[in-house]
Amino acid sequence: MKNNEQKSEFLFNNINYKILLVGIAVIALGFILMSGGGSDDPNVFSDAIFNFRRIRLAPTTVLIGFGITIYAILKNPKKA
Repeated sequence: MKNNEQKSEFLFNNINYKILLVGIAVIALGFILMSGGGSDDPNVFSDAIFNFRRIRLAPTTVLIGFGITIYAILKNPKKA
């Protein structure tokens, strides 16, 4: 009888998962920065939705987060 033991290996290395979690956290931060700015009264228009945080900072943060997650996926761990 042959003993066929298969080692279960993870798809990524430990550092890849850590970088991936950081990227997901940065994406979540970007979406949190995008939220708000609405008006309680639907008849009153609020210019708060057009401020720097929602127009420039939040989308840039989300794109940086996507870049971090893509790096985490494509990073090839050194095989010893």
